[in-house]
Amino acid sequence: MWGLWLVRSKSLVLAIRFIFCICFTEPALTKVIPIKPIASDADDLGFLSAYEKQERIYPRSVRGLFSNWRWVMVWVTQVVFYGLPWLPWNGRQAVLFDLSERRFFVFNLVLHPQDLIYLAALLVIAALALFFFTAVAGRLWCGYACPQTVYTEMFLWIEKHTEGDRSARMRLDSAPWSVEKFGRKGAKQLAWVSLALVTGFSFVGYFTPIQSLAGQVMELAFSPWEWFWVLFYAFATYGNAGYMREQVCKYMCPYARIQSALIDMDSLVIAYDTGRGEARGSRPRSADPKALGLGDCVDCTLCVQVCPTGIDIRNGLQNECIACAACIDVCDDVMGKMGYDKGLIRYSSGSGIEQGLNNRQMVARVWRPRVLIYGALLLVTSAVFVTSLSMRRGFSVDVIKDRGTQARVVEQGNIENVYRLQIMNGTENTQDYALSVSGLPGLAIATPTRLSVAATGIGVLPVRLTLPADVSADLQGRSTPIVFEVKALSDSNERVAREKSTFFVPR
Repeated sequence: MWGLWLVRSKSLVLAIRFIFCICFTEPALTKVIPIKPIASDADDLGFLSAYEKQERIYPRSVRGLFSNWRWVMVWVTQVVFYGLPWLPWNGRQAVLFDLSERRFFVFNLVLHPQDLIYLAALLVIAALALFFFTAVAGRLWCGYACPQTVYTEMFLWIEKHTEGDRSARMRLDSAPWSVEKFGRKGAKQLAWVSLALVTGFSFVGYFTPIQSLAGQVMELAFSPWEWFWVLFYAFATYGNAGYMREQVCKYMCPYARIQSALIDMDSLVIAYDTGRGEARGSRPRSADPKALGLGDCVDCTLCVQVCPTGIDIRNGLQNECIACAACIDVCDDVMGKMGYDKGLIRYSSGSGIEQGLNNRQMVARVWRPRVLIYGALLLVTSAVFVTSLSMRRGFSVDVIKDRGTQARVVEQGNIENVYRLQIMNGTENTQDYALSVSGLPGLAIATPTRLSVAATGIGVLPVRLTLPADVSADLQGRSTPIVFEVKALSDSNERVAREKSTFFVPR
């Protein structure tokens, strides 16, 4: 009670001192942050809208080295995504996550829910790889392999071939509705929806055998969950790649926010050479820019027109930049036409731009402690993951002790404990297993010790262990550790699984 009174008294004193300072302190001694009104474009009602209309971005198509690499990644990722479910492997599809049977097939690997530790390890490896490559060269993943970038590129390709390039699309959108506009818009929507549905179908094909799923297409005989995921994934693809596009990268993706913590002045990013490009200005091709007091930038704004997120790279590196390098391709093309050196916009580092470093010097500075730590962690984690997979036994054993009756006395005063062994066959062949136990002298198995488990199946073996009365006399009221040993008889490697348990002797 006294402690509470003391706290209240101190709070009251602080409040009185605060009021006294406000009321009696000289204004000249009080530090005040001045607030100055600024001019604004307020409307007639005298207030500003809390929301701003999103201006649509019309990316201009471009061709060049980095654009070609981007399309290579589009082909590689989509051939893998669409083709992998159709790849046969040991009489089934190569990659199948069979949720109904709780079995996951990845080429020769057969995993069960207990093997989800490998999924966690893959996520850790993916995160470390993202950290490593971002520290080295910025948002490489976003620019070339991110699904949002890949599908946006595909949807833009369809849009270009149905409505035309940037200027044609802008004219079409501003024109009144006509037969031609309706035809072009309709063709684009039909192609978009078709691609989105194929994408949703392929996604579900990783969880339902895709050949049986394809047989249900003509009859539309999907299950409710299959319908949901096909349509949901198709809608997400259609909306994200067709309409939201750069908004996903700018507002929804958290990677844009954390990249600033992963890169520094020695990371290779897309940069505009301010010292070389400024001052900007148009000029004839034959003019001498130095005589005009101009830099190499002709202020054509093509670098802004080709940017899928609508930023001006000449203002410096921004969160919205996805490192697609389209601005590099178009700027190099303009520099070539003007007869200037390429590389006004290029992959460089902040230190490289400020200090004028050459490529060899920048690459040497890339290998700094941060990158080496990320690389070492990535290498070690990947090595442990691969080693663990290669040393898998091909089967796993779970020992479940009977909780209803921990122990009981049977004939001749022997002590009996009951267990249930669950053996999961991780191979695609029927396997025979033999059971043995150790840990106590005279401990014997009173039930069959052999079990055959079907391919990729789960077998259950009830086990009763008995301990002679003369041995159990000294163990009353104690739980003694024992070890179950299960050997795969059909396995040429004769792999053995050992699981610990306990044997209880009542008083």
